[in-house]
Amino acid sequence: MTKILIADDDRHIREVLRFALEKAGYSVCEAADGQQVLAVYAQQRPALIVLDIIMPEMDGLEAARRIRATSEVPIVFLSSRDDELDRILGLELGGDDYVTKPFSPRELVARVKAVLRRIRSVEAPPAEETEAIIEHGALRLDPNRHECRWRGELLAFTVTEFALLRSLLRAPGRVYSRTELVDRAYGHEHFITERTVDSHVRRIRKKFAALGVEPVETVYGMGYRLRDPLPDGDRS
Repeated sequence: MTKILIADDDRHIREVLRFALEKAGYSVCEAADGQQVLAVYAQQRPALIVLDIIMPEMDGLEAARRIRATSEVPIVFLSSRDDELDRILGLELGGDDYVTKPFSPRELVARVKAVLRRIRSVEAPPAEETEAIIEHGALRLDPNRHECRWRGELLAFTVTEFALLRSLLRAPGRVYSRTELVDRAYGHEHFITERTVDSHVRRIRKKFAALGVEPVETVYGMGYRLRDPLPDGDRS
């Protein structure tokens, strides 16, 4: 059974979400502050974290930052404020979705399901649904193993980042609008605005920049494309 970690300092919210998620068929563990999030995650290794931003001891953003140092587990952020800064910070830390309070339990469950559908590691696909390895220059993407390598070196991407990169890699040189990328990465039943694509692309670029390459190009007024031919160490 897929396990979800609910992290919120409000006991009532945890109880409501536990009921909704267990009714949807998930197993649930809980944390009431950021320090507990780290401890429970280390012990339980949930498939996804529903993480409140404003919590005592350690806030959700710092907890996410520490988790991201070693893990790409999907994170759905919660916040009591519809604050653009919180939204950007959450996404820059690798959040896969963002929900503003108040929200309906049904909406939260729908978003959790949408994120988990993009995780191939949760349930291995049938053999007939396996995807071919995609290669472009020194870039190699294995969708079935959720692996991306540059010149043999493994890069860690969140589920959403991986889906965006896979979409770009399927047609190098083609320009994708933000709307197209959102639909391809999240599916048509998504709750994500186009602006979140920019945050995810920045994270993708940052990871490649550490290896001295910038494969994703901005086409101003249109969207993004994977460079073709792919530069080798180009930082322009």
